[in-house]
Amino acid sequence: MLLVLSEEQKAHLGCLPQAGDAAVGELGRLALELLRRGATPRACEATARKLNVGVDTVQHGVEGLAYLLTESSKLMVSEVDFQDSIHVLGFSEELNKLLLQLYLDNRKEIRSILGELTPKLPSYHSLEWRLDVQLASRSLRQQIKPAVTIKLHLNQNEDQTAQVLQTDPSTLLHLIQQLEQALGEMKTNHCRRIVRNMK
Repeated sequence: MLLVLSEEQKAHLGCLPQAGDAAVGELGRLALELLRRGATPRACEATARKLNVGVDTVQHGVEGLAYLLTESSKLMVSEVDFQDSIHVLGFSEELNKLLLQLYLDNRKEIRSILGELTPKLPSYHSLEWRLDVQLASRSLRQQIKPAVTIKLHLNQNEDQTAQVLQTDPSTLLHLIQQLEQALGEMKTNHCRRIVRNMK
């Protein structure tokens, strides 16, 4: 799978030849540091002084490299596809090899960092439900007022929580139809492509 880079990302990566082939390793280290700990402006300033380039050049190069490495690692891009993806940037053969080596050396670590960043959402454990029907009251002797009560048990971070929901059957049927429609949408080619790219 080839990466599609926007014009802004191409412009950020276009700073790499200005910094020089020798600086790619340093910018790659800063990009990994950005992924691990967040932005480090002081490190960018120190690197800019060391390489005799502008701070903006270093920052854009780091941001471009961080995007390139995270997207490639997230999609598990093969070596050939990675080379084809960066070939459109018009870099020298030496710079392309350095970028490929940087990707191959760090993709497992980047995938583990990305795995830690995913939110821990609650997961389904069990469900209890009850149907209550009110047949009469003091003011109305004959009435039928159904209500569905649902107790949803969830697991989140080794803890169990419960959510109690109550609705009438017509709203519940509408909810079921909407969920079935959403599941049907998930089977379309467009949604499959999106889900495949998110993994």
